[in-house]
Amino acid sequence: MSDPGAPTGPSRPVRRKLGRSRVEVTPLALGTAGMAGLYTPVTEEQAYEAVRAALRRGVRYFDTAPHYGLGLAERRLGAALRELPRETYTVSTKAGRRLEPSDAGGDDLAHGFAVPATHRRVWDFSADGVRRSLEASLERLGLDRVDVVYLHDPDDHGDQAFREAYPALEQLRSEGVVGAVGAGMNQTAMLTRFVRDTDVDVVLCANRHTLLDHSAAAELLPAALERGVSVVVGGAFNSGLLADPRPGATYDYTTAPAGLLDRALRIKEAAERHGTSLRAAALAHCAAHPAVAAVLVGARSAAEVDDCADRFEEPVPDALWDELRAAGLL
Repeated sequence: MSDPGAPTGPSRPVRRKLGRSRVEVTPLALGTAGMAGLYTPVTEEQAYEAVRAALRRGVRYFDTAPHYGLGLAERRLGAALRELPRETYTVSTKAGRRLEPSDAGGDDLAHGFAVPATHRRVWDFSADGVRRSLEASLERLGLDRVDVVYLHDPDDHGDQAFREAYPALEQLRSEGVVGAVGAGMNQTAMLTRFVRDTDVDVVLCANRHTLLDHSAAAELLPAALERGVSVVVGGAFNSGLLADPRPGATYDYTTAPAGLLDRALRIKEAAERHGTSLRAAALAHCAAHPAVAAVLVGARSAAEVDDCADRFEEPVPDALWDELRAAGLL
């Protein structure tokens, strides 16, 4: 039987190093929030097939977090990767929300996940909290190490994150427990501070380097390029609007305003005039900046993975960017 994880393209997928670390990632990466029941339930089989489809398409970088489905994303990712040699893929997880058992019952939809509320999240950016979070993540993943740890959404915990959590990550890196460290957020100001004031290898910037939100281009991306820090871009579709712009589509996890919907539709029409698609343009825009090492896409099925991979490989003509700039859309 052939290896279900064998890529359909080149025998060895293209890889890029994160900052000054030895950790390598593929230009297209798979995020795991969707396969952990983000908004709607996803079966074990669907999640497994999504990961295997990513492997077949040459994806070798997978991002997860305790937050996603109360640990379900980590467990499902670990199960799907278990048959493969550890050195053949890269895994990142996050710290900042520890999981504690809960008997409250009900579901976790208040936090966006259609899973039973078996645990509760506890914000913890202490040094001890970072280590405890990583230990629990390794157990759920069934791995003896992860390659990258990000501080996850320290927006309201900046003081403790810089004073305690980040030094703990540096210590883990110096001990060889992890290969690279960074922070992942939906804002650019604090990520820029991490780039300028610490020795992070990488930052994960979600929803702020897209066709509709150019805020990362002002300071974060130039600072990362200057400091030799890699950027992983998440949220290329701004949580849905750039994947399928229509009334009721989501933007930053809520219903898209009419003005942004109109803007997305105008970009879509321009892309189609140039023989490409909005999704391809959205991914290409994210990948184009020289500071960007990887674009992280979320998928809940093999079909969604294949669509993202197809769009990532789809040519986007330079004339489209010229038209978008001329129209004030980029």
